[in-house]
Amino acid sequence: MKNLLATQSEKETTAFGRKFAGELKGAVVFGLTGDLGTGKTQFVKGLAKGLGVKENITSPTFVLMRTYRLKGKIENFVHIDCYRISSSDELLNFGLKEYIEEGKSIIAIEWAEKIKDILCIDTVWINFWHGGRENERRLEFKNLTIFKK
Repeated sequence: MKNLLATQSEKETTAFGRKFAGELKGAVVFGLTGDLGTGKTQFVKGLAKGLGVKENITSPTFVLMRTYRLKGKIENFVHIDCYRISSSDELLNFGLKEYIEEGKSIIAIEWAEKIKDILCIDTVWINFWHGGRENERRLEFKNLTIFKK
């Protein structure tokens, strides 16, 4: 898989997330970074749909974390939004550490740079930014070791 990707619309960013879900072989933590409006939530919507989540995905900005049950060896899709938190301690009270340690969840964390001190070393980092065209989004992937298993 390439480390850089460009999408040309929200729909294309969502579709990529859905396709990306099909490549996953097991539990993984995604640290999503980037400014407002760069496509983090659109990617997560596609990822969730690709994993089989039926519910409408919205960013959990005010509740911090939403968990969706899955069928199979991966039991949960966990969507976290750290935009409003001031320290990683706030998320520890929500059980993030347990989800990471159990190894049965796909975890997508928006604004993950705010809690990088508690994330695992094999977190897959995806940085989002505005491209040169009106609706273009750029994605850069770091630590793609999950695709080498």
